[in-house]
Amino acid sequence: MTPEELIENFSYLSDWEDKYRYLIELGEEMPSLSEDEKIPENKVDGCMSQVWFTHRMIQNKHHFEADSDAHIVRGLEAVLLLLINDKTTEEIRSLDLRKLFSEMGLEEHLSPTRRNGFFAMLDRIDQLISKGK
Repeated sequence: MTPEELIENFSYLSDWEDKYRYLIELGEEMPSLSEDEKIPENKVDGCMSQVWFTHRMIQNKHHFEADSDAHIVRGLEAVLLLLINDKTTEEIRSLDLRKLFSEMGLEEHLSPTRRNGFFAMLDRIDQLISKGK
């Protein structure tokens, strides 16, 4: 899914409850990490919920998997993965993820702690792609 398609999907949803349901659905469609992957090295600091990201390079493209113990956070992870998965470092860096988050109408409806958690996930993604491991 392209960023434009994702923004368009969210724009069709007129109220926050519909957007919230869509986020939860996206999170439910995402596979869970195994317990072996829920280790301190994969944990995202700065989130009130338990959040994990795994990362590996496949043919010079970043591949991420994520999980959380909170439904809305899993939805936010799913949005991020739709935007960044299987892209090169340059492709990911060319995306203004904070702006896209705002354009989807998510920023204004999340609590400050959820918003901060989302930004912590962005920071973690940036760390992982900078390492390029």
